[in-house]
Amino acid sequence: MGKHVLLVEDEPNIIEAIRFILTRDGWRVSTHSDGVDAAAVIRAAAPDVVVLDVMLPGRSGFEILQELRATEATRALPVLMLTARSQARDREMAERYGASRFLTKPFANTEIVAALREMAGL
Repeated sequence: MGKHVLLVEDEPNIIEAIRFILTRDGWRVSTHSDGVDAAAVIRAAAPDVVVLDVMLPGRSGFEILQELRATEATRALPVLMLTARSQARDREMAERYGASRFLTKPFANTEIVAALREMAGL
């Protein structure tokens, strides 16, 4: 497999859990924890898929997603949004801004693996 996923998340425990789950499934995992420069990091890394937390320091995942969708190079990049808040409003915003998928924390390991495999066309 060897697909590359960039995880933009600021919680160390969640980073390590997702890294473990995805590495075990054959993914190459990169991480970034700051919302301020996340869009630039995503563009530079050119991952196959992005896992993007909604609540990040410096800038929200929604703002980052809007920037990605406004740029030709990242317009079609598969983005899985993660949030600890399960409010319908968050899901609606994610859809409006162009998220490929949306998961709430906590999530099942199989759920995130299946979502990323589907998004990467595996």
